[in-house]
Amino acid sequence: MLGIIGGSGLTQMSDLQDIRRKVVRTPFGDPSGALTFGRINGHEVVFLARHGAGHTIPPHEVNYRANLWAIHAQGVKDVLSIATVGGIHADLTPGMIAIPDQIIDYTWGRKTTYHDCSSLCGSKPVVHIDFTWPYCENMRQLCMKACQGAGEKYIDGGVYASVQGPRLETAAEINRLERDGATMVGMTGMPEAALAREIGLCYAALTVSANHAAGRGSSRDAITYEEVDAVLKLAMQRVYGVIEHLVVLHAD
Repeated sequence: MLGIIGGSGLTQMSDLQDIRRKVVRTPFGDPSGALTFGRINGHEVVFLARHGAGHTIPPHEVNYRANLWAIHAQGVKDVLSIATVGGIHADLTPGMIAIPDQIIDYTWGRKTTYHDCSSLCGSKPVVHIDFTWPYCENMRQLCMKACQGAGEKYIDGGVYASVQGPRLETAAEINRLERDGATMVGMTGMPEAALAREIGLCYAALTVSANHAAGRGSSRDAITYEEVDAVLKLAMQRVYGVIEHLVVLHAD
C-alpha cells in the first residue's frame, strides 16, 4: 500500500474509490487529520493532508512525527510527498514538476527526530541515521516513470531548500539560497524527509513549482496568491494523473 502526503493544493483526493477514514493516535500526539483509505485504479492507498483537511495548519506547526508514525503504523513502506515550491532555478517555471534528490534544512524549533528520548527511547543509545541521499531512489525512479506514463514533463533532481515559513522569502534570501545550491524552496521538506528515514520509510517528493521564487520572473516585484492558486488548480489535476500511473507501477 502506498502512502501519500498531500500539501498545499492537494488537501483531499476526491476521486478515491471505496473510501474509509481512520483516526489514529500516536505516541507523538495527533496527526494533521484522519487517514483516508481508498483505491486508485484498483490499488489501495492511504492519504493524509499535511496541513489538515481545511488547510489550517501552518508548516512550522505540522506534527511531522505524528503524521509519519500514523502512516507507518498502517504497514506502509513507501511514501510519496506532494509539495508545492517556489522555483529558484530558471527551469522551474510555474507548473513545472520536479523530483528532488537533495535537501538543505533551514528550519528551526521543529521536532526533528524520533530519537530525542522524550517519548519512547528510554535508555537507548543515541541514533545517527545516514542522510547522504535524503530521498529514496526507488521511489524517485517510480515517480519519474509515472510522469513519463502520464505524459508530463519533469525535472530529474534538484535541491530543495526547506525554510521555516509561514511567510514567504525576501529576494535577498532567495539569492542566498541559490548561492547555497538550492534550486527550489518550500516549507515542509524537513523534518519530514529525515523522520521518514528514521523509521525506514522509502520516501520521495514530487514537487510542483507554484511560482517563481521571490525576486525572480513574474515574482520580481511580488508574489500574488491569485496567480499561485490558478497555477496549482491546473497543476494538481496533472499531479493526480501522475499518481494514477504511480500506484500501478508501485503495485507491480
